[in-house]
Amino acid sequence: MIKPLQVGITGGIGSGKSLVCKIFNALGVPTYDADSRAKMVMTTDGILVEAIKKEFGVLSYDALGMLNRQHLANTVFNQPNKLKRLNELVHPRVTLDYQQWVQSQVNVKYVLKEAALLFESGSYATLNKIIVVTAPETLRVQRVLKRDSHRSAEQTKEIIRNQMTQEEKIKKADYVINNDETMLLIPQVLNLHYQLLV
Repeated sequence: MIKPLQVGITGGIGSGKSLVCKIFNALGVPTYDADSRAKMVMTTDGILVEAIKKEFGVLSYDALGMLNRQHLANTVFNQPNKLKRLNELVHPRVTLDYQQWVQSQVNVKYVLKEAALLFESGSYATLNKIIVVTAPETLRVQRVLKRDSHRSAEQTKEIIRNQMTQEEKIKKADYVINNDETMLLIPQVLNLHYQLLV
């Protein structure tokens, strides 16, 4: 069995990486959304659930066994060491989940792994190619405010400040998709899709 080419896709908050992934999906490319899979793994992986309870308290989960996001967010908010610890628990289990997912993908040339923190988590090192989706900060903030009613412009800018800069991501990328609304997205994705099929 031939393993598919593993392609990472990332970009800062509001860059439009999820939209780009939808276009790839429409072309039949399997996509692993690391952020939503992480949420799933945090409630279904018994080893991880126990580790989170031990580290952050039983209030990390409600009576139904669902993740208490508010409790966890309050616990790690403005506490870099606690956030780092949470990531240290979650990332290895998500990595394992991703590896199992890749093995289940047969007869495909390549797969996409979408992750906001692809570089920060170090998981980019295990991938064959990296795509970075870019957009100017002002446009990214506008998109986030339109999408997430619970976020303020200041909170969004704070998230951007805490993420690796777009310039640093571009330096590490194999491909860049420009989503600044001056260039059409679909032709860029199609062009890249055909390159990756070779």
